[in-house]
Amino acid sequence: MNAQHLDDQHRHDRPRDDQPLDNQSLIACEHCASIQRRRSLRHGELAACGRCGTVLWRFSRLTLNDWLALSVASFIVFCIANAFPVARIEVYGAERSATLLDAIAITWQQHHWSVAIMTGTAGFALPLLQLLALLWVLLPLARGRMPADMAQVCRLLGWLRPWSMVPVFLLGAIVSLVKLASSVQVHVGLGLPAFGLLTVLLTIVGRLSPQALWRHAEDAGLADAPEPQYVHGRVLAGCHACGLVQDMAEHTADGQSGRHAQHCVRCRAVLHNRKPQSLARTWALMLAAAILYIPANVLPVMHITSVVGDSSHTILGGVVELWHGGAWDIALIVFVASVVVPMTKLLALLLLVLRVQWGDTSGLKSRTRLYEMVEIIGQWSMLDVFVVILLSALANFPGLMRISADPGAAAFGLVVVLTMLAAMSFDPRRAWDVEHTNGASSRLKESH
Repeated sequence: MNAQHLDDQHRHDRPRDDQPLDNQSLIACEHCASIQRRRSLRHGELAACGRCGTVLWRFSRLTLNDWLALSVASFIVFCIANAFPVARIEVYGAERSATLLDAIAITWQQHHWSVAIMTGTAGFALPLLQLLALLWVLLPLARGRMPADMAQVCRLLGWLRPWSMVPVFLLGAIVSLVKLASSVQVHVGLGLPAFGLLTVLLTIVGRLSPQALWRHAEDAGLADAPEPQYVHGRVLAGCHACGLVQDMAEHTADGQSGRHAQHCVRCRAVLHNRKPQSLARTWALMLAAAILYIPANVLPVMHITSVVGDSSHTILGGVVELWHGGAWDIALIVFVASVVVPMTKLLALLLLVLRVQWGDTSGLKSRTRLYEMVEIIGQWSMLDVFVVILLSALANFPGLMRISADPGAAAFGLVVVLTMLAAMSFDPRRAWDVEHTNGASSRLKESH
């Protein structure tokens, strides 16, 4: 079902003069800036923006206690997944097992510090911090108390969510074991199914966004949601941190904070109607990613030393090896994640940026879906980097076999980070602003 528009004439950021705000909670669409009213949903329903089609919220029977139980379960499974080996391999009677932390430590010892930092942060530190932050907020909320540092912790959660890459590590572990299974004996450890369960739990818990936490606090009567009162020279904007819709000065609504930055009346985050310098930042990050994409594909990502000789492998070389080894399904997954996804992200962002700069307002809904896709697939390109560090930990038999990361892995990891930052810097609401401006100009011409 569609969410109820606050208005139709100026639905992007202003209410009509003849339609006063009531006591219903408001929500701002993050993709087109349309102001909506929250509605009660029934089982199986979701509320979508009537303007751009973005899903705003879904029906959920989960209470704060349910979310707390899921978060506690996720934390326990996280500890198990990282305490037990993902796999164990045997080579000529010698055995080697490895956890995620082992893989990170060995990569660091091999002096590939940037790869170790990226994988350790995305695969271990940030997911752990995300779970601890959720527990820190949910424990008092479930007991009917408002956390004193709710605003700070929710802002941290909003920053952490895109960078938690446990599902990517799980897929990387599976690819690593398939690579090794053709030459050595592989035994699956308890850590692998634990990471599988953790992926499911984190996917569920990931639906609890910071804005959803604030809505739970509102429904429990723990957080205020003051209604904005529109006056001339001010526009309505949703806080990116807590989701509260409020009015802000029109001259600061372009995203420039300046010396007189306006802050959210509830969580005190800096209030931006639009992301500051979004196009310039997106261009800079895209160009940096495109430049690094060349060495990421040309330089080897992995070096293998064995009794039969040394060899190095690029990303495409690894795909070809999997294909020739009969693992065509895994080869296809690696090719899509490591080659197709980065190129798709760069080309999609280039298309979105250029069409905003050209003032093109055609196909805005499809462009919004394209941007959503870019956000979803962003982290999966890290697959090959996780594969490399896990192989380095498992195939570490001095004198027999040794696998280590090469410079291409660091370059490829930086490409993933830069493309994700570029997607976060782009503001899809700019395209809808162009449509509103063009529509207003047309109406002005007709009136004359």
